[in-house]
Amino acid sequence: MNKNDRKAIALHKKLGGKMRTIPAVPVRNRADLALVYTPGVAAVSSLIAKDPRKAREYTMKGRTVAVISDGSAVLGLGNIGALGALPVMEGKCALFKTFADVDAIPLVLDTAPLKLRSASTQDEIDYIVQTVLAVAPAFGGINLEDIGAPKCFDIERRVIEALDIPVMHDDQHGTAVVVLAGLINALKVVRKRIESAQIVISGAGAAGFATAQLLRAAGARHIIVLDRKGIIDSSRSEPHKKELAKFTNRKKKRGGLREALAGADILLGVSGPELASAADIKLMAKESIVFAMANPTPEIMPDEAKKGGARVIGTGRSDFPNQINNSLAFPGIFRGALDHHVRKITTKHKLAAARAIASLVAKPTSTRVIPDMFDKRVAPAVAKVIR
Repeated sequence: MNKNDRKAIALHKKLGGKMRTIPAVPVRNRADLALVYTPGVAAVSSLIAKDPRKAREYTMKGRTVAVISDGSAVLGLGNIGALGALPVMEGKCALFKTFADVDAIPLVLDTAPLKLRSASTQDEIDYIVQTVLAVAPAFGGINLEDIGAPKCFDIERRVIEALDIPVMHDDQHGTAVVVLAGLINALKVVRKRIESAQIVISGAGAAGFATAQLLRAAGARHIIVLDRKGIIDSSRSEPHKKELAKFTNRKKKRGGLREALAGADILLGVSGPELASAADIKLMAKESIVFAMANPTPEIMPDEAKKGGARVIGTGRSDFPNQINNSLAFPGIFRGALDHHVRKITTKHKLAAARAIASLVAKPTSTRVIPDMFDKRVAPAVAKVIR
């Protein structure tokens, strides 16, 4: 355990968690009580019962997002369960409030009882979907978080189809938006075009799948995606990998990371620590771009990537230049969705968000292709285009 870990543990113990419930109006006397609660609140309840659309104006629904996880894919920690996920969901809510003044509430779902009775994955998916739909009336948006692939794809799709409020699995789409934003500027630095760039994505889970899809929508035509077995092709049986095979690996390459990287312009790591070396990066084209985003240990450390000849290097960490972090995207996306009564977050919204983030770096350099997490312009710029 390092010094920062010890400080984080001490802080959380001192605070007893990062979230508090604070009423928007004080309850100081009987007159206040009569308005905030009984008897006055009955009139508001009756009003909403007659016209449910008014819930956005008269309750927390119009300004609050639920951050929901089952704890099956938390950070780089894996399947650590609902309680293990709670500190991360609390942190996510703190970022919502800090960066976009969005009120957010963490909800962690315990699926352990299902496992104890040997329920199927489909039973687990059904349970999560039903639970999300059951709690949804109180919220103006749903941020799904740290739900493992491939079940996350079915869960998100079904929840989106069932609800008329914005739903986004941030591990997928927040990652994809920020990656695209960084690439827009990195490609300017190396004077290459996304349409002709050879892109390798290491990781075919939630983030890798969504990133490949969004890059394709942005004009990328030459994408290779890898998982633990190697380069993905049409022989794969998993539905989301079959979908990837339809538009990736056009040259029908076979093998692992080294074969994929030969002549590549871009490496995007959304998989695991220390998968690449300087020797691997040397296989890439000149003026290469490496975003190694595994946390806390990237697929390749920046000094190694630089040794291999990479021109632009990004990670998910705050102690290196070009931090590719979801907090640049999700607060503004939901802020805009709430403000503009957006019912579904579309590919068009994600592309617009990426371009808005990228536009805040006026003159990109190899060490600055993405705005800082604390740049106060980011969330308003993103919110403006989500409409």
